[in-house]
Amino acid sequence: MSPTAVVLGVGPGLGMSIAHRFGREGYEVVLISRSTARHAGYLAELAEAGVTARAFAVDVQDREKLLSTMDEIGAVDVVYYGPAGGDFDAMPGEITSTTSDEARAALDWVYPAVDVTQHVLPGLVERGGGLLFAGGLSSVVPMPMLGAFALGSAALRNYAVTLNAALHDKGVYAGTLTIGGIIERGDIHRVVENKPEQFGNLAGHTLNPDDIAETAWQMFVKRDRAEEVFNVL
Repeated sequence: MSPTAVVLGVGPGLGMSIAHRFGREGYEVVLISRSTARHAGYLAELAEAGVTARAFAVDVQDREKLLSTMDEIGAVDVVYYGPAGGDFDAMPGEITSTTSDEARAALDWVYPAVDVTQHVLPGLVERGGGLLFAGGLSSVVPMPMLGAFALGSAALRNYAVTLNAALHDKGVYAGTLTIGGIIERGDIHRVVENKPEQFGNLAGHTLNPDDIAETAWQMFVKRDRAEEVFNVL
C-alpha cells in the first residue's frame, strides 16, 4: 500500500504544492478543506500529474467531524496543517489594542492541530511518519500590526518545534514552515493583488509555493531541522 499524506486546509497555493510534492514520491494524497467547491479541479489536476488523491469537506474547527474524517481516511504517514486563520477583510487591531476575546479566537486555529496530532500520533510512531505545520513570520519577528494573529502563529510554531524535540527519539518528525511573504497562486495572493491601493506593490514580496513544498519535503526526509523561515518582507 502507498503511504498517505493528508493536506489540511488545502488551497491553490502551498497546499496544492505540498500535495504535488508528496504525490510525486508515491504518496496517496488526501485533501481537506471547508468546501467541496474546488475539490473536483484539485483532484483532476493531481490525477493529470499521476497522483492518487481523495478529498473531504471539513471545517477544521468542527472537532467531531474532523476526527471522524481522520478515522475514515485510515492510516496516515504525514499530516500537513495549513488552514488559513486570518481574514484580510477583518484584520484585527494592532497588539496594544488586542482583547482577550481576540486572543482566544486566534488560538482557535491551534487547537485543531493539537486534536489531529493526538489522533494520528500512535500510527505515526508505528510508521515513522511526520507532521508539518505552516505559520506566519510574526511568530519569530515582532509584527505589532497583526495583533492577535501573532499569538496564534507563535503558539503553533512553539507547538511544532517542541513536538519535534519530544518525538525525535520515537522516529517521528515535526517541523514548521514559517512564512514571511505572500504565497503565489494562493487565496491571500489573489486578495492582496486585487487591492494594490490597500496593500501596495507585491514585487519582491511573493514566495513560490513549489519552492516551499520542496523545502518541506527535504525537511521531512532529512529531519535535520525543525523549522525553515521564508522571509521576503
